[in-house]
Amino acid sequence: MEFDFQNHIKTVADFPKKGILFYDITPILLSPAAYAQACDAIADSVAKFKPQAIVSPEARGFFFGIPVAMKLGVPFIPVRKKGKLPRQTASVSYALEYG
Repeated sequence: MEFDFQNHIKTVADFPKKGILFYDITPILLSPAAYAQACDAIADSVAKFKPQAIVSPEARGFFFGIPVAMKLGVPFIPVRKKGKLPRQTASVSYALEYG
C-alpha cells in the first residue's frame, strides 16, 4: 500500500517569511503508524538505487534519514552546519535556504 503523504503534511503559508510555503511534517511524527509507513515508503523508493549510505541534513532530515538507513542496512551520514561536529568533516558552500 502506497503511503499518502498529502494527508499527513500540513502547509503553512508565509512562514518563516512572506511568500514561503512551509510544509509541516509534525502530523507524521505524531502518529507512529504514519511515521513507520513514511520511512518504509522512502526506503522502498530509494532501495532500487542500491545506496552505499544515506545522507541527510540536520533537523527534519534526521527524522527520516536514520530509520531509512537502518532499514536499508547502510550507514547514515549527517549533514550539519559548520562547527557542529567534533571530528574531521567535509564542507560545501551553498545559497541561503530562504535567501
